[in-house]
This record gives sequence, C-alpha cells and structure tokens, in this order.
Amino acid sequence: MAVEDRLIFLISKVYQKLINSLQKAFSENGLEVTPVQVGLLFFLQKNNGSSLTQISQGLMLENPTVTGLIDRLENLGYVKRADHPNDRRVYLIYLTEKGKKVANKALPIVKKLNEQIKEGHSKEEIENFKKVLVGAFNKFP
Repeated sequence: MAVEDRLIFLISKVYQKLINSLQKAFSENGLEVTPVQVGLLFFLQKNNGSSLTQISQGLMLENPTVTGLIDRLENLGYVKRADHPNDRRVYLIYLTEKGKKVANKALPIVKKLNEQIKEGHSKEEIENFKKVLVGAFNKFP
C-alpha cells in the first residue's frame, strides 16, 4: 500500500508536524503556551465569560481536559475564574490582560502557518481539502 493511501497515518503525521511547528514558533516568540492552550485563549477572545461546558463544546474537548487547560492557564495568569451570578455550581472563565496579550501575539503565528499550508494550492483545492476534512470529522463520534 502506497503511503498516499494511508490516510490515518498521513493525518496523524501532519498533525504531529503542525503541533511541533506551532510549539517551536511559540517558543521562539517567547510564548509559554501549547497550541491547545492557545486555542482556548482564542475561544475566550470571542466568547469571554464562558462556562466550562461552553468551552468544551466550542473546542470539542471533554470537560476534564478543559478543566486541566483552565488550571494551567490560570496558574500562568492568562485566565481567571468567576462565580456564575445565577448558578453556584458553575463558574465562568475570563481572559486576563496577560492572556489577551498572549493570544494577540500567537494569532499572527497561527495565521502564518495556516497560510503555509495553503501555499502552492488553488482555492478550489483548499475548498475540496476542507470538505474532505469536515466529512472525515463528521463520520466519527
């Protein structure tokens, strides 16, 4: 079987390279965060004051995973928890000023890598690629 036919293998290797490239770029720019943590910061930029459940749904991650991310980001001073005004069982997550600065510094790095992925491909190829990725994503629970 040609390597080109091993989609699971190729997807996993591309994922590893992307995460490693992002992590390296973040480190080179003085950012002490992981790509997943940056994803949470980006989510909060658009949805500041979200609950754990909202973040989990938005990032498509399990609640315990998000709890760990929030704990680490809170320890770094990038997010803060606040009590929900109407529900004692729920807390809301907010970006701090420090978190906003990190997200703003990470954004051009992520955009640059995204553009590198597209280099050498037509808009039609990119659209078809996105359709394949979304289709594959939707096939699995």
